[in-house]
Amino acid sequence: QVQLVESGGGLVQSGGSLRISCAASGITSAYYAIGWFRQAPGKEREGVSCISSSDGRAYYADSVKGRFTISRDNAKNTVYLQMNSLKPEDTAIYYCAKGDCSPTLTPIFYYYWGQGTQVTVSS
Repeated sequence: QVQLVESGGGLVQSGGSLRISCAASGITSAYYAIGWFRQAPGKEREGVSCISSSDGRAYYADSVKGRFTISRDNAKNTVYLQMNSLKPEDTAIYYCAKGDCSPTLTPIFYYYWGQGTQVTVSS
């Protein structure tokens, strides 16, 4: 069965960096698009970034462009999100998901989800 497991979240000072991971099982992540999403308390889930299957094309939300980088390690069947210059407004639960990667980063087009990892950025 398809499983996605996020890890690497934690408490980070404003301006700091963190790398979170999405480990896939039941699928080979290189063959599928993987997206990162986040949800802050009381807010809707929003797209952060996605990577397009094996060609490696990536899209980013305007709010994170230039600060976050998505990548994959096919040998480990894992997708990463490197987060730099973190801001308090980046605080959220971060989820990875398998779905359709496009510039719109639309959550409704993702159909397998992990359980999330908490990222908290202090001011």
